[in-house]
Amino acid sequence: MVLRSLVGASVKRKEDPGLITGAGKYVGDIKLPGMCHVAFLRSPYAHAKILRIDTSAAAARAGVAAVVTGADLRDQYEPVPVAGGDHAQERYSHLALSVDRVRHVGEVVAAVIATSAEIAEDALDDIEVDWEELPAAADLLSAYSGAAPPVFDDLDSNIIDEGEKKTNDIDDVFAGAPHTLSQRMLSQRVAGVPMEVRAVAAAPDAVTGGLTLWSSTQIPHGVRSALAGVLRLPESTLRVIAPNVGGGFGVKNQLYPEEIAVAKLAQIHNMPLKWAGTRVEHFISTTHGRSQIADIEVAFNGDGRILGLRLHVIGELGAYPPFYDIAHLTGLMATGNYDIQSVRFKASNVFTNTVSVAAYRGAGRPEAIYYIERAIEMIADQLGMDAADVRRRNYVKPEQFPYKTPTGSTYDTGDYEANLDTALETSNYAALRAEQAARRSNGSDRLLGIGLATYVEMCGFGPYESGQVRVEPSGAVTVYTGASPHGQGLQTTFAQMVADEIGADYEDIVVRHGDTGSQPVGVGTFGSRSLAIGGSAIMRASEKVREKAFQIAAHMLEASPGDIEFADGEYRVKGVPSRSLGLGEIAARAYSDNLPDDIDTGLEATDFFRPPDFIYPFGTHVAVVEVEKDTGLISLREFYSVDDCGPRISPLLVEGQIHGGLAQGIGQALLEEIIFDEQGQLLTGTMMDYTMPRADNFPTFTIAKTVTETTLNPLGAKGIGEAATIGSTPAVVNAVIDALEPYGLRHLDMPLTPHRIWEAINSA
Repeated sequence: MVLRSLVGASVKRKEDPGLITGAGKYVGDIKLPGMCHVAFLRSPYAHAKILRIDTSAAAARAGVAAVVTGADLRDQYEPVPVAGGDHAQERYSHLALSVDRVRHVGEVVAAVIATSAEIAEDALDDIEVDWEELPAAADLLSAYSGAAPPVFDDLDSNIIDEGEKKTNDIDDVFAGAPHTLSQRMLSQRVAGVPMEVRAVAAAPDAVTGGLTLWSSTQIPHGVRSALAGVLRLPESTLRVIAPNVGGGFGVKNQLYPEEIAVAKLAQIHNMPLKWAGTRVEHFISTTHGRSQIADIEVAFNGDGRILGLRLHVIGELGAYPPFYDIAHLTGLMATGNYDIQSVRFKASNVFTNTVSVAAYRGAGRPEAIYYIERAIEMIADQLGMDAADVRRRNYVKPEQFPYKTPTGSTYDTGDYEANLDTALETSNYAALRAEQAARRSNGSDRLLGIGLATYVEMCGFGPYESGQVRVEPSGAVTVYTGASPHGQGLQTTFAQMVADEIGADYEDIVVRHGDTGSQPVGVGTFGSRSLAIGGSAIMRASEKVREKAFQIAAHMLEASPGDIEFADGEYRVKGVPSRSLGLGEIAARAYSDNLPDDIDTGLEATDFFRPPDFIYPFGTHVAVVEVEKDTGLISLREFYSVDDCGPRISPLLVEGQIHGGLAQGIGQALLEEIIFDEQGQLLTGTMMDYTMPRADNFPTFTIAKTVTETTLNPLGAKGIGEAATIGSTPAVVNAVIDALEPYGLRHLDMPLTPHRIWEAINSA
């Protein structure tokens, strides 16, 4: 792709003026005539039977319009979509308002409709429920081993989905290997914590007989399709709008019970309704992430060359998982950046009486890279080698691409060693090692640790994305995308691309998204797909517009289309730059009655880009930590992020994505953890209990890059939205374990809190 003036430049985000002046509109801001508010009664138990619900007192409260239970709606809609197809829908799903049985704390059993959110919330206290508490499977290992009761009655065990991939020689490789090591690792359960929690509003549409739904979602088209099926409505009668969305991180990537319930109740009562969740509701009802236990075994020789890998991942699903993919995605990336030919991977997905575990920034790939990168450090430690050298000896080489892994992935392009070299140079790695040696020889009370991590990730998920570019008669441009950004800045990036591709004024380009009523059918924003897939669709649509502009310009300039070129933002006759036209002049003619018969009126195009395969960005992170011996307190002193996402259309936005990703990856390494007790009660269900990283937990990040284009899309671009989260977690953990090397500690599970470090130092 030819980089012109705006592509590759750092420009101010188009999104920011409205957001920073308070003019942004979120679901919580929506006010409709006659609108009432909904509050949901949720289960206080992880597993219980519902014996009786008495709503009479709540219904009698002033301002309450209706109180509804699951039994009231039982036959009026389909169950909430879950993974596993029709068979699972019949056996393992539930209704939006649950009936008879609940299987996690926070599950919805009744709804109150009232004239204000406060009245609706107060009326929940008036509802009386007779519960019969049942034993709960709240611990992943107990649920896996059979020590906990089945979450669903007709299951023999809580293991619902297993899969295995292996090469035929794997056992022989381990039997003959000079060295082996094994380690159990935990990728702990964490919460996605967007600034805006989930919210939904719905209003009946008298014209279509359907509904308009506003939702804080990453996938408005996906919500429309799924909701239409649940409500038994044609998709054409449903319009889903995602206005400003205050973050998603994957947790707003499915249809939730609250969306179904609000939509159905608006339809039944023929009135606009809105529910805006609280932060506590978010913790107990919005999907969590990670929650895997992995047993990893590595066979290797004395030079540090990895001969074989065995990895068994036990993945937690919770009670009603929207998909089973996470553990299998971990398997697809199990070998990381390394040329490991002999592999055995097994995934075991397990039901528990907890809120579902689903996508969270990286979804399966951070877990995979964490396991293999920790193993690399253990190999280096066991052999007395530098971990950078172990990585270098095992990398997939540039001449091996496209590289097919034994677990089924096909890496498109890469140069991992060059990226590592850039990271070592940027961080002045040799000087850091010298400083570490000096501190250890002096017996310093502040232990210095240096951690490396190289990552590669699968992203650019299909099956397609849509883009439409419409040049208005004035020359202004409206761009429509099926992607649905929630903070990524795609309006800016897409405007930069279109401005350069067709000669439009950047300031006159408006990018619209998040409305199924006006955007072409789309897929949404997740899996680092928006630029690579959505941007490619817009690029192709722009090229179609430019080709038509050539035809119109040729007519206006009395030349053949082949003699027209696009240069310096103008359409001109080759070799005669004085004979040129701007986009506005061409657009005015495109909508006039002065066109030849063989050129249709208008100047717009729609395209759908279907990627041929996944794309694989990569990078190397270097973390430098200091650990206080006496307290276990960890200070992240320096962090270097060298990422390769191909060409950077908007460098400023890329850096923003990296900063946010680093914060989340470092947060998992050092601070964050969702904890349930033995009865399935959430112990970290508020911001007072769940430790989020703060600005003072981070140093100033140093960002560098290498550039390796993919051949699988017209931009050459690879994703960046999840990359920093994937690389930063193992880099920080590796740094902390490296700091503790004098104590002979090989591994500690995350989060590496000061108390955990202090205990480890003292036990050692």
